[in-house]
Amino acid sequence: MRAMRVFDRNLRTSSIGRAAPDVTPSSEQARAAICVPTLGEGEGTFRLFVEGDALFDAMISAIERATREIRMESYIFAADEVGARFVAALAAQARAGLDVRLHLDAFGAGQRNFRRLRHDLKRAGVRFRWFRPFSLRHPLRYLQRNHRKLLVVDGREAFLGGFNIRRLNSRRLHGETRQRDTHLRVAGPLAELAVRHFDRLWHDARQLPAGAIPEDTDGVAGLLVPSYSRMCRKRLACLHAGLIEMAQTHVYLTSPYFSPGTVVDRALQAAARRGVDARLLVPRRSDPPVAGWATRAAYAHLLSAGVRVYEYLPRQLHAKTSVIDATWSIVGSANLDYRSLFINQELVLIARDRTLAEQLQAQYLSDLAEAAEITQPAWHRRGLRARGLEAIGWAARRLL
Repeated sequence: MRAMRVFDRNLRTSSIGRAAPDVTPSSEQARAAICVPTLGEGEGTFRLFVEGDALFDAMISAIERATREIRMESYIFAADEVGARFVAALAAQARAGLDVRLHLDAFGAGQRNFRRLRHDLKRAGVRFRWFRPFSLRHPLRYLQRNHRKLLVVDGREAFLGGFNIRRLNSRRLHGETRQRDTHLRVAGPLAELAVRHFDRLWHDARQLPAGAIPEDTDGVAGLLVPSYSRMCRKRLACLHAGLIEMAQTHVYLTSPYFSPGTVVDRALQAAARRGVDARLLVPRRSDPPVAGWATRAAYAHLLSAGVRVYEYLPRQLHAKTSVIDATWSIVGSANLDYRSLFINQELVLIARDRTLAEQLQAQYLSDLAEAAEITQPAWHRRGLRARGLEAIGWAARRLL
């Protein structure tokens, strides 16, 4: 069976992602069959990172080992100690004659004090490009941002997830209040596919070239899935909802933001109603605050359906992970909000690897130990001010 081709073809005609009433069990099963690719069982081929210092060290080492080419993209690439370290490593390899390309988001990374680092990169021979700087000719294009975080070295290893390039993620530099995030290293065919995904945006193309996605994914333990193509603009929403609807025992979601009213929201509620242990972990403090208000606008319906909601307390939470039945995992750059699911350029790994799922589940339970559960009685007692802010968040949820 050509699973991935079927996956894409059905996504084009699927109505998933539009507002709809609760689906029946039979249609839930159909959606899961359409939207979740057939994957083989993995055997611990992924390396998980939850600390920025370890991740940055591994990425720099990979850059220094490169022999042919380096491709890197990021939403935020700060002009600080971490950013300067990456610039030095990339510039050194470009001066050595490697093909080094850096693609940064013009909104997320386009701060004024990045100019010196950009000058150093170009002088060394790094091929540099902004993703969609503001243009008076096409102002609406600026609304879509490249929120992906990706490094690919020689087409043999790749790093992707939620970590941006900045000192906020470093325990050595920022201290105990560093941001909490998650990233992965992948290798082999997935790294080769990551090159295709990078090149697609580098050339401002909307579709992957022919042959980029394997026709038979039965023996593949993971797949890199972008959020946006000409064929389907709802791919990540479909993927998350399909996996949740397949769940038999538990669904553990972590996201900095969670949009009410999406197909993912409805799928999570439906899972809880049929007895699945459905949990959502979000931060207590959101940046910007209005995004947190939008997330809290979803609490009432989630709690009523039996979803357990937790707010992470000690630090900023920026990780985006899903674990379903200790078998399926999603890790990447995509929040479970409207912008990530339907507008921005995102990239996630979906994997059927029990080792990775068990590692993510252990981290999830560790995070819950530092979180406060939101109970339904306490939530009903919240004040008028909190309810008003939720209303503002609900109204703004598609703009965040």
